[in-house]
Amino acid sequence: MPSSSTPRLTAIRTISSRITPALHAPSNGAAVKNGVGTVPASQYFGINTFGARQMHDKLSTDVYAKLVASIRLGKKLDLEIAPTVAQVIKEWAVSRGVTHFCHWFQPQTGLTAEKHDTFLAFDEQKQPMEQFTGDQLIQSEPDASSFPSGGLRATWEARGYTAWNPASPVFIMESPGASTLCIPSAFIGYHGEALDELTPLLRSSEVLSQRSIELLDLIGDKGALRVFTTLGPEQEYFLIDRGHFALRPDLVMGGRTLIGAAPPRGQQLEDHYFGGIPERVLACIAEVERELYKLGVPIMTRHNEVAPCQFEMAPVFEETDIAVDHNQLVMTMLRKVALRHGLQAVLHEKPFAGINGSGKHCNWSMAIVADNDLDGANLLKPGKTPHQNIRFLLFLAAVLKAVHKHAGLIRAGIATSGNEHRLGANEAPPAIISVFMGDTLTRVIDDIAAGKTGKQGAAQAMIQLGVAKLPDIAKDNTDRNRTSPFAFTGAKFEFRAVGSSQSIAFPTMLLNATVAEAIGEITAALRKELKTTVSKDDAALKVVRDVFKETTNVRFEGNNYSEEWVAEAKRRGLPNVRSAPEALRQLVAKGSRQLFSSLGILSKEELDSRYHVRLERYAKDMLIEMHTMAEMIDTMVLPGGYAYLGMLADASAKAKTAGITVVPQVAAANDVGRLVAALRKYATALHVAVGKAESLHHDAEKQAGFLTSSGADAMATVRSASDALELAIGDEYWPLPRYREMLFPV
Repeated sequence: MPSSSTPRLTAIRTISSRITPALHAPSNGAAVKNGVGTVPASQYFGINTFGARQMHDKLSTDVYAKLVASIRLGKKLDLEIAPTVAQVIKEWAVSRGVTHFCHWFQPQTGLTAEKHDTFLAFDEQKQPMEQFTGDQLIQSEPDASSFPSGGLRATWEARGYTAWNPASPVFIMESPGASTLCIPSAFIGYHGEALDELTPLLRSSEVLSQRSIELLDLIGDKGALRVFTTLGPEQEYFLIDRGHFALRPDLVMGGRTLIGAAPPRGQQLEDHYFGGIPERVLACIAEVERELYKLGVPIMTRHNEVAPCQFEMAPVFEETDIAVDHNQLVMTMLRKVALRHGLQAVLHEKPFAGINGSGKHCNWSMAIVADNDLDGANLLKPGKTPHQNIRFLLFLAAVLKAVHKHAGLIRAGIATSGNEHRLGANEAPPAIISVFMGDTLTRVIDDIAAGKTGKQGAAQAMIQLGVAKLPDIAKDNTDRNRTSPFAFTGAKFEFRAVGSSQSIAFPTMLLNATVAEAIGEITAALRKELKTTVSKDDAALKVVRDVFKETTNVRFEGNNYSEEWVAEAKRRGLPNVRSAPEALRQLVAKGSRQLFSSLGILSKEELDSRYHVRLERYAKDMLIEMHTMAEMIDTMVLPGGYAYLGMLADASAKAKTAGITVVPQVAAANDVGRLVAALRKYATALHVAVGKAESLHHDAEKQAGFLTSSGADAMATVRSASDALELAIGDEYWPLPRYREMLFPV
């Protein structure tokens, strides 16, 4: 008989004894008392950030104007103002108890990175002082040679440089006993090559702005200084007890459960979605929000998601590069604060089989910076005049053109090992990229494409189509299809297929790039049309009509989860790219290379590096999972099965010795023995598959191809056998926290 004090049973007793949530007052707790909020969030929002607004009263008018020009208009920072800006940043940081600073950047790991340097320096008399120079603010050399570069640089050419992105405010990251000034930065190589996720995003934003301004000028909308994209990422995640997490090697090593039988109850009762947030979880989420508010992250909503122990938080829209930084802070704070509450934030796309996984819906749009009435105009929002709606339709057409032409490339942006388990499941957008527009817009687009506006002018056509009513109609006629991977949801598109653990920088960069190309193509077509058409609006409507006809196949209003859609998409010629390695090949396809080189966003070498980094990451993720699964089966699951078999055999022998003629333990032992034998057989095959995969390390494409097919099949077979054994042996013999315990804690 196994001990009643096994780690699993001890964890269950500990967890069940917790009655009330622990209260944790964050450092610098002016906003809380004994862990409970005491003042409105508006009074402490952004207290740990120092951006242009906070610098207004600290800088001279001239210096401040130059800084704002860099931030608002995307101009290159005037290096002459750097020492002055650095001085006011240092004074603010030191006054807040900060002792170190770092350039906070986003390498191609999907995470963030930082190397801390102290403000402490010594003057000519060797006396200690705090020092922070303009050079230290603008640039750093963190080495960082071990980050993935996809062949962009060798270790002996290790020098990499971080460069401050002034558009994103510096911030203080508080930890027990330490406060660090973080300077959001890009990360580039010695020759200027992009080594991070942010640099290509910034390049794509610049190109999109240039192309958009050209189109706006052409249709008569003068005065635009910059066009920027906005982003609002909705973050889904699981919160489970840390005690359970620590006992699951698969969760610790790879972020998802590799084995685990489904519990009798999952999400079929639909009782968790939007239900009351458990008290302990709410205490954790509330603290996460407080920490994020202090960092200027505008979290607006929190709620239970569909799966048990699954939750979501979402911010208000922000400029894209700031939204990218803030989403990284959201993921960081979720992981960090959860530990204080004895919880673990799980951000993997599919941590538990049989219930919904987690995504990150990225709400994307475009807006104008101008010194006239165009300022702040959302380019994807219908207007009140015929011309404003022509403008709306032009940019709407550009997005449709981009997704239609580059559906495979956009799919590559969400290709990870984690998302591979989620995409196409009956819970998430499929691997087929299509666009949902809603009934009203679909009717308008179809009528324009069919030429139903006749030969009348654009103004009359807009009135006939009822486009002037779209701002009100769109509120009720969009976002009706939750199965679409890319849906128009009223003044924005919602890219729903992004994975929950991903950096949103890369998929957003791809979207920016493809839309920028489409805008350029529409601008060229409009210039050609204006040679024969006098009215700019009339010419624009003709161009829009051609694009709407061209992109018909990518628009779909039905159920994206259905098998009928798979067949229909194939008929339409839309790519259905199921595996991550197959999707990643779209990055280096001829059309992709041409796109990035023509726009100057990624060189051939930079694009190749991203392909190789992501392919290598996929293989590493899979191999870690395979090794972990093999270890769990060999050292935990099979020993549990052997122990249970031993108990049955011992009980059978004692029963026979006692003269009992009916000994059911014999049949039970035979049944369990067959399950154990099958699991051993499949585990042996898994070891063989691991060896085969390791032998292909010299060829990343072959290795990834093997892992996504034979490797994944071997893991699925082992899981099936292990899950069957889990349901057959005595509860006290099973060594791992079960699904019912992790997802339904008492």
